[in-house]
Amino acid sequence: MKLPERILTIDIMRGLTLFLMLFVNDLYVAGVPKWLTHTDAGFDGMGLADWVFPGFLFMVGMAVPFAIQSRKNKGDTTFTIVKHIIIRTLSLLFIGVLMLNTARVNPELTGMSKNGWAISMYLCVFLVWNQYKIEPRWLPFILKAAGMGGLVVLLVMFRAGTAENPGWLIPGWWGILGLIGWGYLVAALVHLFVSGNMLKTGLWLLVFILLNILSQLNLLSFPDGLNPVFGVLLEGNTPSIVIAGLFFSLLLLKYGKARFRIFIPVAVGLGILFLVLGFFLRQWFIISKILGTPSWAFICNGISILLFVVLFLLVDVWGIKKWSMVFVPAGRNSLTTYLAPDILYYSIWMTSLPVFFYKTTENPLLAVAGSLGWALLMIGFAAGLSRLGIRLKL
Repeated sequence: MKLPERILTIDIMRGLTLFLMLFVNDLYVAGVPKWLTHTDAGFDGMGLADWVFPGFLFMVGMAVPFAIQSRKNKGDTTFTIVKHIIIRTLSLLFIGVLMLNTARVNPELTGMSKNGWAISMYLCVFLVWNQYKIEPRWLPFILKAAGMGGLVVLLVMFRAGTAENPGWLIPGWWGILGLIGWGYLVAALVHLFVSGNMLKTGLWLLVFILLNILSQLNLLSFPDGLNPVFGVLLEGNTPSIVIAGLFFSLLLLKYGKARFRIFIPVAVGLGILFLVLGFFLRQWFIISKILGTPSWAFICNGISILLFVVLFLLVDVWGIKKWSMVFVPAGRNSLTTYLAPDILYYSIWMTSLPVFFYKTTENPLLAVAGSLGWALLMIGFAAGLSRLGIRLKL
């Protein structure tokens, strides 16, 4: 089976959500409008920041059919693809836990400053997971081995807590990359084993929506040992968002660009349906990203679908795409785009350079402009790293 014609909108929207993630993560909350930031856990509502991450999760699901078909076309067997899915998931979980625990570093017990440990960790991650295209052939093995060795040393050194009650790494909520990993695992396995069947994919979507609803109503009970590891799956929220993206991708593949006049009204109808269901569920569940409510998930999926339709019309149907090319490298190099800025963050904090002056102002225009500028610089930075042969691939 041939790969379908490339849908540029997928790369652009994935890059756009990454850009917005960098933007909202950099915002100085005290100085910007509330509608740009995350809402509190108990507040019924959402801001831009509350859509950005589920928007990216949705795009993770949309990319799954293309990635799996690409591997099949290269001759990969089902076993090989499953192995790749598991290794990729474990890598995302591992890096996510490392990132999550960076804030817990106790410098005195670890023997290294928090910034120093974080910078070293990210550099090792880049050494291990970089997609090398260099000669001689043995050099990538040396660099990967150096990165793995460095991570082992950093893990041995890591200490959190206090001298009286020291601690080590904890999975916690798995971090952003960990959530992506769990969602990707479910969507990829579902797509692989239902062979892209839309009806069966839709049924799996309903399963995780039901899990999300039941868990929010405290009607589910699992053995205590399962929740710390598999809680993200059992709560259903994250997998439901990623599988919604997978389902929508199958709809797109069914019609493609050639039949966009059918796809557009169907997609708009689906997006509106998700929004209506989200506001309907609001009667029982507040709209909350922090709590992971089904009303929030439905509304975010509806926004993602309608935004995709607008971009699809502009870029893939009408060919109006020059404005969006800045987001394409980020969309095609998402992991580097997300992780590379953290190296700069910790380096700047370590040196105390006054780069983030806009974070100390109460002027909302300066605060927002500063974060927008930072996000643009970071997607440019990641694109530059890619041109230099630094490109993470799990």
